[in-house]
Amino acid sequence: MLLKELTEANGVSGNEKEVRDIILREISGYCEKISIDRMGNIIALRKGTSDNGKKVMLSAHMDEVGLIVTGFTDTGFIKFKPVGGIDPRILVSKKVLVGKQRLPGVIGLKAIHLQEPNERKQAVKIKNMYIDIGAKNKEDAEKKVSLGDYIAFDSCYMPFGNNLVKAKALDDRAGCAILIEMIKERYSFDLYACFTVQEEVGLRGAKVAAYTVQPDMALVVEGTTCSDVPGAKEHEYATTLGDGPAISIMDRTSYSNKELSRLLYSLAKENNIKVQYKKTTLGGNDAGVIHLTGKGIPTATISVPCRYIHSPVSVMSMEDFEGCKKLVKLFLEYINKTKQEEENE
Repeated sequence: MLLKELTEANGVSGNEKEVRDIILREISGYCEKISIDRMGNIIALRKGTSDNGKKVMLSAHMDEVGLIVTGFTDTGFIKFKPVGGIDPRILVSKKVLVGKQRLPGVIGLKAIHLQEPNERKQAVKIKNMYIDIGAKNKEDAEKKVSLGDYIAFDSCYMPFGNNLVKAKALDDRAGCAILIEMIKERYSFDLYACFTVQEEVGLRGAKVAAYTVQPDMALVVEGTTCSDVPGAKEHEYATTLGDGPAISIMDRTSYSNKELSRLLYSLAKENNIKVQYKKTTLGGNDAGVIHLTGKGIPTATISVPCRYIHSPVSVMSMEDFEGCKKLVKLFLEYINKTKQEEENE
């Protein structure tokens, strides 16, 4: 299954090659032009049937949050820093894979029996954690691992419950899987599917991709936070699992184009697709830099809700995923129809 393969591939921000290779394999033969820019973005062009010069951009990021090696202890443990936004509290005892060799390791912390009473009351800090790869000493560890090696969570894709899946990197391999399907169709306009890099560390790849494409409009396909869990009041839910894909209004980096957002919502309702609005302005995604490119690009965002985002065990409803895929396709078909009508006038 493609989504399983994508999520189990390691692609910590700045090290997206493994994911990129899967995507290139899947879209080969469908596009008139596929380029990889200097940042590492994939920009895939599905040429339109008309010469109207209209360009629509779809964007999904390939990278995931993770860790990076920053040092070694004399006894052979690895010190590390986060890559992207990670809550340190989720790290203790997690399995990880270090470097290109996928060296197995475990994130450790001084045993609770050895902690002072005040240490037990405080949130664990990353500087107090380490990764145990079973090395004898520093020299042994340095033979196996290098400074700057990327560290990914060791987590498998697993279906469970009521049509749910558990996996790492659903943010945003879910979006990547949807874009792969969209590029297989042809429209009157030129469709650019941009699989971007380094979103988790500052929306870096999308800034370059949007500048390259200069589209007439853009749609970002994302995985977003879902907070329908114990301890959160209903009015605090960002999204609700099973209520369909979520349309963004605004966040810390962008204000979605109202016309495009309303179009997405109306298309969902007209076609009996569950849909919801994202009810928080926290966070951000590639739309933040895309909509500011050039003279400005009308941009909207549609996301698949994911519980426990930015962790090894994000949870997603396959119904929400399929609903998002259908809605993106309906959006492209609607744009295609309106462009053809404009040409016939």
